[in-house]
Amino acid sequence: MILGPSHARRSARLMAAFLCLLGAGCQSVQKEHQANRVPQFGNVDASQPAELRRVNLPTYVIDPPDELEIAVRPSVAEWPASTFIVQPDGTVDLGFSGQVHVAGLTLTDAEAKIAAHIDQDSGATGHKASVRLSNGQSKYYYVLGTVNTPGRVKITGNETVLDAITQAGLKTYSLPEKAYLVRPHPLGAPDEVLAIDWAGIKDRGDTLTNYQIMPGDRVVVPGTKPPGLIRSLLGG
Repeated sequence: MILGPSHARRSARLMAAFLCLLGAGCQSVQKEHQANRVPQFGNVDASQPAELRRVNLPTYVIDPPDELEIAVRPSVAEWPASTFIVQPDGTVDLGFSGQVHVAGLTLTDAEAKIAAHIDQDSGATGHKASVRLSNGQSKYYYVLGTVNTPGRVKITGNETVLDAITQAGLKTYSLPEKAYLVRPHPLGAPDEVLAIDWAGIKDRGDTLTNYQIMPGDRVVVPGTKPPGLIRSLLGG
């Protein structure tokens, strides 16, 4: 039997729909199979700071390339500027007053060190220094794995796991349900790996594992294999 043009078009559409459904079903099964093979790292730790139990970040430690506002009283002749960038070698250049190494110091410690340096350089005692952080450029966290924009993110002190993952953006083959947070630890100390309950955070408003991000934290989002060309065309 010869089909007319309208019947042929209808048959083609039905076949395309069938193949699409078949492809989507296969993709779903394949993704579920791959997801089951991805391990869940870390443990849930209710003692960690999280969304409804945030804490203050540790005392700020100066590092390159932070920008500092530095003022000295009594004033110093030919003071070069009010804002200073911490150089790669950890120093700030105070012009004719010389350089002072401030990396690794708190702002309060830097004030004392700069004041002592000015005393010695000028030959007069009693100088006081004010050091303020004008632009923190050395404290970051990282989002890694199967996300749209992996890399480091400047930290403000208020971020949580939810902020980190939503800002990085998930791919269609991301597995946020297997996400975990890795926190830097001293050499030789046990690993600190925290499991993330993504469904709890996203679907139930459960803040237990919506951990507060600390400087240096790594949020890792695993994923399945990226879809091939055919799967991409079919919406995989």
